[in-house]
Amino acid sequence: MKYNTYLFDFDGTLVDSMPAYIAVMLRILDENNIGYENDIIKIITPLGYLGAAKYYIQQLGIGMTEDKLIETMNQYAYNEYAHNIQAKPNVIETLKKLKEQGADLYVLTASPHSVLDVCLKRLGMFDLFTFIWSCDDFGTTKADPEIYKMAAEKIGKPIEDILFLDDNYNADKTAASVNMKVCGVYDRSSEEYTEEIKRISDHYIYDFSELLDL
Repeated sequence: MKYNTYLFDFDGTLVDSMPAYIAVMLRILDENNIGYENDIIKIITPLGYLGAAKYYIQQLGIGMTEDKLIETMNQYAYNEYAHNIQAKPNVIETLKKLKEQGADLYVLTASPHSVLDVCLKRLGMFDLFTFIWSCDDFGTTKADPEIYKMAAEKIGKPIEDILFLDDNYNADKTAASVNMKVCGVYDRSSEEYTEEIKRISDHYIYDFSELLDL
């Protein structure tokens, strides 16, 4: 096994949640008659709910407070994460095999614990991870190179010994910029960026079972 320390994204990487996430984020813009570019999801996905709220206010001019935006995001998203969203194919089986081989598994996601924890517990995945972090725990976003350094410090391993897995181009690029090893993950929501992600990643997988061959 080439790697023994894995840092996983959550949405679009471990779970098939991007359609629900996208629906929530665009619903808020549509309800407030706010126009947006085609790459809006690529931009806001690494930011977390707070970062997305700031972007909506500062860049798109939505007339809501940060607190109200975050409350609305959580309200719209909770039911999907608590009841409907499923793990992506072969994720649970692969994580269990990595654990059996002695790997340390961690999560770093833009999603808040309010939806993250309930989803992972329902799917029986929560206890597979040594630590599960939301960007909220670091007070910054996955668009900030420092978050990967802080995660590596908490893990207690050299940053270049950690494999970060994410379906988002911006997150992968930022992690790579601080010498963290990167594995791009295929997701339908980011399919148009597949080649871009491959160019800046050390590895790329279409199915989680491929992790066992790295």
